[in-house]
Amino acid sequence: MKRYALRLVSLAAALGLWQALTGWNIDLWLRFSQFPTVTDVARTFAARVSGPDYWTDLTDSLTRILAGFLLAAVLGVATGVLVARSRLAEDLLGPVLEVIRPIPAIALVPVAILLFPSNEQGIVFITCTAAFFPVLVSTRHAVRALTPVWEEAVRTMGGGRWRILGSVVLPGALPGVFGGLSVGIGVSWICVISAEMISGQYGVGYRTWQDYTVVDYPGVFVGMATIGVLGWLTSTAVELLGRRLTRWLPRTAYVPGARPPRPDRPDLSDRPVTPATATVPAGTAAVPGGARSAEARDEHLV
Repeated sequence: MKRYALRLVSLAAALGLWQALTGWNIDLWLRFSQFPTVTDVARTFAARVSGPDYWTDLTDSLTRILAGFLLAAVLGVATGVLVARSRLAEDLLGPVLEVIRPIPAIALVPVAILLFPSNEQGIVFITCTAAFFPVLVSTRHAVRALTPVWEEAVRTMGGGRWRILGSVVLPGALPGVFGGLSVGIGVSWICVISAEMISGQYGVGYRTWQDYTVVDYPGVFVGMATIGVLGWLTSTAVELLGRRLTRWLPRTAYVPGARPPRPDRPDLSDRPVTPATATVPAGTAAVPGGARSAEARDEHLV
Protein backbone atom coordinates (compact mmCIF):
# COMPACT_ATOMS: atom_id res chain seq x y z
CA MET A 1 0.00 0.00 0.00
CA LYS A 2 2.87 2.37 0.72
CA ARG A 3 4.34 1.75 -2.71
CA TYR A 4 1.01 2.42 -4.45
CA ALA A 5 0.55 5.55 -2.39
CA LEU A 6 4.03 6.70 -3.38
CA ARG A 7 3.19 6.18 -7.05
CA LEU A 8 0.00 8.20 -6.72
CA VAL A 9 1.92 10.97 -4.98
CA SER A 10 4.48 10.96 -7.81
CA LEU A 11 1.74 11.25 -10.44
CA ALA A 12 -0.04 13.99 -8.50
CA ALA A 13 3.23 15.91 -8.12
CA ALA A 14 3.87 15.73 -11.87
CA LEU A 15 0.36 17.02 -12.62
CA GLY A 16 0.74 19.76 -10.02
CA LEU A 17 4.03 20.88 -11.55
CA TRP A 18 2.42 20.93 -14.98
CA GLN A 19 -0.48 23.02 -13.69
CA ALA A 20 1.83 25.46 -11.94
CA LEU A 21 4.14 25.99 -14.92
CA THR A 22 1.31 26.47 -17.41
CA GLY A 23 -0.99 28.40 -15.09
CA TRP A 24 1.71 30.95 -14.23
CA ASN A 25 2.91 31.19 -17.85
CA ILE A 26 6.50 30.35 -16.99
CA ASP A 27 8.87 31.18 -19.86
CA LEU A 28 12.49 30.58 -18.96
CA TRP A 29 13.96 28.57 -21.82
CA LEU A 30 11.00 26.24 -22.38
CA ARG A 31 7.79 28.07 -23.29
CA PHE A 32 5.24 26.64 -20.92
CA SER A 33 2.89 29.54 -21.69
CA GLN A 34 2.09 27.80 -25.00
CA PHE A 35 0.94 24.66 -23.19
CA PRO A 36 -2.67 24.03 -22.11
CA THR A 37 -3.22 23.64 -18.40
CA VAL A 38 -4.28 20.45 -16.70
CA THR A 39 -7.77 21.84 -16.16
CA ASP A 40 -8.12 22.67 -19.86
CA VAL A 41 -7.12 19.12 -20.81
CA ALA A 42 -9.48 17.68 -18.20
CA ARG A 43 -12.42 19.71 -19.54
CA THR A 44 -11.66 18.64 -23.12
CA PHE A 45 -11.35 15.01 -22.01
CA ALA A 46 -14.73 15.14 -20.26
CA ALA A 47 -16.32 16.59 -23.39
CA ARG A 48 -14.73 13.92 -25.61
CA VAL A 49 -15.75 11.02 -23.39
CA SER A 50 -19.38 12.13 -23.45
CA GLY A 51 -19.45 11.94 -27.26
CA PRO A 52 -19.44 8.89 -29.58
CA ASP A 53 -16.35 9.82 -31.63
CA TYR A 54 -13.91 9.19 -28.81
CA TRP A 55 -15.07 5.62 -28.27
CA THR A 56 -15.15 4.95 -32.02
CA ASP A 57 -11.54 6.08 -32.33
CA LEU A 58 -10.61 3.98 -29.30
CA THR A 59 -12.24 0.86 -30.74
CA ASP A 60 -10.62 1.31 -34.14
CA SER A 61 -7.13 1.77 -32.69
CA LEU A 62 -7.47 -1.24 -30.38
CA THR A 63 -8.78 -3.42 -33.24
CA ARG A 64 -5.83 -2.47 -35.45
CA ILE A 65 -3.24 -2.95 -32.72
CA LEU A 66 -4.60 -6.33 -31.61
CA ALA A 67 -4.92 -7.68 -35.16
CA GLY A 68 -1.42 -6.60 -36.15
CA PHE A 69 0.19 -7.64 -32.87
CA LEU A 70 -1.37 -11.11 -32.75
CA LEU A 71 -0.37 -11.74 -36.35
CA ALA A 72 3.17 -10.57 -35.59
CA ALA A 73 3.34 -12.76 -32.49
CA VAL A 74 2.44 -15.93 -34.42
CA LEU A 75 4.68 -15.17 -37.41
CA GLY A 76 7.57 -13.90 -35.28
CA VAL A 77 7.67 -16.93 -32.97
CA ALA A 78 7.32 -19.40 -35.86
CA THR A 79 9.99 -17.70 -37.97
CA GLY A 80 12.35 -17.28 -35.00
CA VAL A 81 12.15 -20.96 -34.09
CA LEU A 82 12.56 -21.99 -37.73
CA VAL A 83 15.62 -19.81 -38.29
CA ALA A 84 17.21 -20.89 -35.01
CA ARG A 85 16.65 -24.62 -35.58
CA SER A 86 17.28 -24.97 -39.32
CA ARG A 87 20.46 -23.95 -41.15
CA LEU A 88 18.63 -24.10 -44.47
CA ALA A 89 15.97 -21.66 -43.22
CA GLU A 90 18.66 -19.39 -41.83
CA ASP A 91 20.47 -19.33 -45.17
CA LEU A 92 17.28 -18.69 -47.14
CA LEU A 93 15.43 -16.26 -44.85
CA GLY A 94 18.24 -14.72 -42.81
CA PRO A 95 19.68 -12.33 -45.43
CA VAL A 96 16.25 -11.08 -46.50
CA LEU A 97 15.11 -10.49 -42.93
CA GLU A 98 18.33 -8.74 -41.94
CA VAL A 99 18.01 -6.36 -44.90
CA ILE A 100 14.38 -5.50 -44.10
CA ARG A 101 14.79 -5.30 -40.32
CA PRO A 102 16.59 -1.90 -40.13
CA ILE A 103 13.87 -0.22 -42.22
CA PRO A 104 11.48 1.70 -39.92
CA ALA A 105 7.96 0.35 -40.11
CA ILE A 106 6.55 3.84 -40.62
CA ALA A 107 8.68 4.12 -43.77
CA LEU A 108 6.60 1.30 -45.23
CA VAL A 109 3.48 3.51 -45.43
CA PRO A 110 3.94 4.13 -49.19
CA VAL A 111 4.43 0.38 -49.70
CA ALA A 112 1.25 -0.34 -47.74
CA ILE A 113 -0.72 2.22 -49.78
CA LEU A 114 0.45 0.65 -53.05
CA LEU A 115 0.15 -2.96 -51.89
CA PHE A 116 -3.18 -3.15 -50.06
CA PRO A 117 -6.59 -2.14 -51.44
CA SER A 118 -7.73 -0.39 -48.23
CA ASN A 119 -6.10 1.83 -45.63
CA GLU A 120 -7.31 -0.46 -42.85
CA GLN A 121 -5.33 -3.41 -44.16
CA GLY A 122 -2.28 -1.19 -44.69
CA ILE A 123 -2.34 0.02 -41.08
CA VAL A 124 -2.58 -3.57 -39.80
CA PHE A 125 0.37 -4.48 -42.04
CA ILE A 126 2.50 -1.65 -40.63
CA THR A 127 1.58 -2.62 -37.07
CA CYS A 128 2.41 -6.26 -37.75
CA THR A 129 5.76 -5.36 -39.31
CA ALA A 130 6.68 -3.17 -36.34
CA ALA A 131 6.11 -5.96 -33.81
CA PHE A 132 7.37 -8.81 -35.99
CA PHE A 133 11.09 -8.14 -35.81
CA PRO A 134 11.42 -7.69 -32.01
CA VAL A 135 9.58 -10.98 -31.52
CA LEU A 136 11.67 -12.69 -34.21
CA VAL A 137 15.03 -11.58 -32.83
CA SER A 138 14.12 -12.34 -29.22
CA THR A 139 12.77 -15.80 -30.09
CA ARG A 140 15.82 -16.64 -32.19
CA HIS A 141 18.25 -15.74 -29.42
CA ALA A 142 16.17 -17.56 -26.79
CA VAL A 143 16.06 -20.79 -28.81
CA ARG A 144 19.79 -20.70 -29.53
CA ALA A 145 20.57 -20.14 -25.85
CA LEU A 146 18.87 -23.37 -24.77
CA THR A 147 21.18 -25.97 -23.29
CA PRO A 148 21.54 -29.08 -25.51
CA VAL A 149 21.30 -31.36 -22.46
CA TRP A 150 17.50 -31.04 -22.40
CA GLU A 151 17.18 -32.03 -26.05
CA GLU A 152 19.52 -34.97 -25.56
CA ALA A 153 17.45 -36.13 -22.60
CA VAL A 154 14.28 -36.17 -24.69
CA ARG A 155 16.03 -38.04 -27.50
CA THR A 156 17.33 -40.58 -25.00
CA MET A 157 13.76 -41.29 -23.87
CA GLY A 158 12.65 -41.83 -27.47
CA GLY A 159 11.22 -38.39 -28.22
CA GLY A 160 11.11 -37.16 -31.79
CA ARG A 161 11.46 -33.75 -33.39
CA TRP A 162 7.94 -32.57 -32.54
CA ARG A 163 8.30 -33.83 -28.98
CA ILE A 164 11.48 -31.79 -28.59
CA LEU A 165 9.74 -28.74 -30.02
CA GLY A 166 6.79 -29.00 -27.64
CA SER A 167 8.65 -30.11 -24.51
CA VAL A 168 11.98 -28.29 -24.75
CA VAL A 169 12.19 -25.57 -27.37
CA LEU A 170 8.94 -23.67 -26.88
CA PRO A 171 8.79 -23.86 -23.05
CA GLY A 172 12.48 -23.06 -22.72
CA ALA A 173 12.29 -20.07 -25.05
CA LEU A 174 9.09 -18.72 -23.51
CA PRO A 175 10.76 -16.09 -21.25
CA GLY A 176 12.68 -14.67 -24.21
CA VAL A 177 9.58 -14.76 -26.39
CA PHE A 178 7.61 -12.65 -23.92
CA GLY A 179 10.51 -10.24 -23.69
CA GLY A 180 10.17 -9.68 -27.42
CA LEU A 181 6.39 -9.42 -27.12
CA SER A 182 6.71 -6.71 -24.47
CA VAL A 183 8.98 -4.69 -26.75
CA GLY A 184 6.81 -5.40 -29.78
CA ILE A 185 3.58 -4.12 -28.26
CA GLY A 186 5.18 -0.77 -27.48
CA VAL A 187 6.65 -0.42 -30.96
CA SER A 188 3.28 -1.38 -32.42
CA TRP A 189 1.57 1.50 -30.65
CA ILE A 190 4.16 3.96 -31.96
CA CYS A 191 3.70 2.79 -35.54
CA VAL A 192 -0.08 2.41 -35.53
CA ILE A 193 -0.51 5.98 -34.26
CA SER A 194 1.89 7.26 -36.91
CA ALA A 195 0.10 5.27 -39.63
CA GLU A 196 -3.28 6.64 -38.51
CA MET A 197 -1.90 10.17 -38.69
CA ILE A 198 -0.74 9.63 -42.27
CA SER A 199 -3.36 7.41 -43.91
CA GLY A 200 -6.07 6.69 -41.36
CA GLN A 201 -9.66 7.84 -41.28
CA TYR A 202 -10.49 7.02 -37.67
CA GLY A 203 -8.46 6.22 -34.60
CA VAL A 204 -6.67 7.97 -31.75
CA GLY A 205 -3.73 8.95 -33.95
CA TYR A 206 -5.97 10.35 -36.67
CA ARG A 207 -7.96 12.39 -34.15
CA THR A 208 -4.81 13.70 -32.49
CA TRP A 209 -3.44 14.90 -35.83
CA GLN A 210 -6.76 16.55 -36.70
CA ASP A 211 -6.70 18.43 -33.40
CA TYR A 212 -3.19 19.64 -34.19
CA THR A 213 -4.20 20.91 -37.64
CA VAL A 214 -7.05 22.97 -36.16
CA VAL A 215 -4.81 24.23 -33.30
CA ASP A 216 -6.80 22.43 -30.59
CA TYR A 217 -3.91 21.78 -28.22
CA PRO A 218 -6.02 20.47 -25.31
CA GLY A 219 -7.39 17.86 -27.73
CA VAL A 220 -3.83 16.95 -28.73
CA PHE A 221 -2.94 16.31 -25.10
CA VAL A 222 -6.10 14.23 -24.65
CA GLY A 223 -4.95 12.04 -27.53
CA MET A 224 -1.43 11.76 -26.09
CA ALA A 225 -2.77 10.78 -22.67
CA THR A 226 -5.09 8.20 -24.25
CA ILE A 227 -2.21 6.67 -26.21
CA GLY A 228 -0.07 6.48 -23.08
CA VAL A 229 -2.78 4.78 -21.01
CA LEU A 230 -3.63 2.29 -23.76
CA GLY A 231 0.03 1.43 -24.28
CA TRP A 232 0.53 0.92 -20.56
CA LEU A 233 -2.54 -1.32 -20.25
CA THR A 234 -1.63 -3.54 -23.20
CA SER A 235 2.03 -3.92 -22.19
CA THR A 236 0.95 -4.75 -18.63
CA ALA A 237 -1.44 -7.39 -19.98
CA VAL A 238 1.40 -8.98 -21.99
CA GLU A 239 3.71 -9.01 -18.95
CA LEU A 240 1.03 -10.53 -16.70
CA LEU A 241 0.32 -13.23 -19.27
CA GLY A 242 4.02 -13.96 -19.51
CA ARG A 243 4.36 -14.30 -15.75
CA ARG A 244 1.40 -16.65 -15.62
CA LEU A 245 2.75 -18.88 -18.39
CA THR A 246 6.24 -18.97 -16.86
CA ARG A 247 5.28 -19.72 -13.27
CA TRP A 248 7.62 -22.70 -13.34
CA LEU A 249 10.65 -20.40 -13.55
CA PRO A 250 12.59 -19.74 -10.33
CA ARG A 251 11.94 -16.23 -9.07
CA THR A 252 14.29 -14.07 -7.04
CA ALA A 253 12.70 -13.03 -3.79
CA TYR A 254 12.21 -9.28 -3.63
CA VAL A 255 11.86 -7.64 -0.25
CA PRO A 256 11.03 -3.91 -0.45
CA GLY A 257 13.53 -1.86 1.48
CA ALA A 258 16.00 -4.71 1.98
CA ARG A 259 19.65 -3.90 1.44
CA PRO A 260 21.88 -6.17 -0.62
CA PRO A 261 24.87 -7.65 1.24
CA ARG A 262 28.05 -5.61 1.05
CA PRO A 263 31.06 -7.20 -0.63
CA ASP A 264 33.24 -6.52 2.41
CA ARG A 265 30.60 -7.97 4.77
CA PRO A 266 29.46 -11.36 3.49
CA ASP A 267 26.24 -12.92 4.67
CA LEU A 268 26.93 -14.97 7.81
CA SER A 269 24.07 -17.36 7.10
CA ASP A 270 25.97 -18.84 4.14
CA ARG A 271 29.31 -18.83 5.93
CA PRO A 272 31.07 -22.21 5.65
CA VAL A 273 32.05 -24.19 8.68
CA THR A 274 35.44 -23.13 9.99
CA PRO A 275 37.95 -25.12 12.04
CA ALA A 276 36.95 -23.08 15.07
CA THR A 277 33.41 -24.43 14.90
CA ALA A 278 34.00 -27.83 13.37
CA THR A 279 34.80 -30.90 15.41
CA VAL A 280 38.20 -32.19 14.39
CA PRO A 281 38.54 -35.95 14.79
CA ALA A 282 41.39 -37.23 16.89
CA GLY A 283 44.58 -37.89 15.01
CA THR A 284 43.73 -35.48 12.20
CA ALA A 285 46.58 -33.18 11.27
CA ALA A 286 45.99 -29.47 11.23
CA VAL A 287 45.37 -28.06 7.74
CA PRO A 288 45.06 -24.49 6.53
CA GLY A 289 41.81 -22.69 7.28
CA GLY A 290 40.49 -22.57 3.72
CA ALA A 291 41.14 -26.24 2.98
CA ARG A 292 39.79 -27.34 6.36
CA SER A 293 36.63 -25.28 6.00
CA ALA A 294 35.93 -26.80 2.55
CA GLU A 295 36.60 -30.30 3.91
CA ALA A 296 34.34 -29.74 6.91
CA ARG A 297 31.59 -28.41 4.67
CA ASP A 298 31.82 -31.46 2.44
CA GLU A 299 31.67 -33.79 5.45
CA HIS A 300 28.63 -31.92 6.70
CA LEU A 301 26.86 -32.33 3.36
CA VAL A 302 27.66 -36.04 3.25
